[in-house]
Amino acid sequence: METLDSPQNLNPSLQIPLPNSTAVLVLGILSIVFCWCFGVIGLTLGIIALVLAKNANKVYIEAPDKFTISSYKNMNAGKICAIIGTSLSGIYIISVIIRLLFFGALVGGLFSTMPWHTFK
Repeated sequence: METLDSPQNLNPSLQIPLPNSTAVLVLGILSIVFCWCFGVIGLTLGIIALVLAKNANKVYIEAPDKFTISSYKNMNAGKICAIIGTSLSGIYIISVIIRLLFFGALVGGLFSTMPWHTFK
């Protein structure tokens, strides 16, 4: 038998939104949007969103009946977006580094075959 204090019987108007749940969602989405800006902006926003999500999840676990379910779902969606944005930003940064190394090797190889380039 359920008691009157169970989370199902609590008045939803007494529950408050999870702190930073909207911020996590916005930063997670922005980390995906800005992951193509050399990866730095997306990586920064994604890391901030993940840190905020970790803190919000810790607060939610301590007292789940105190917060609304929709804010918890927003926090989870933002966390997933932040993971995707951080991953895409990391991949983009690695690809830029590989392209720069390849271009540098290509240019260095071209100039080493010029006739005025001699080593003594």
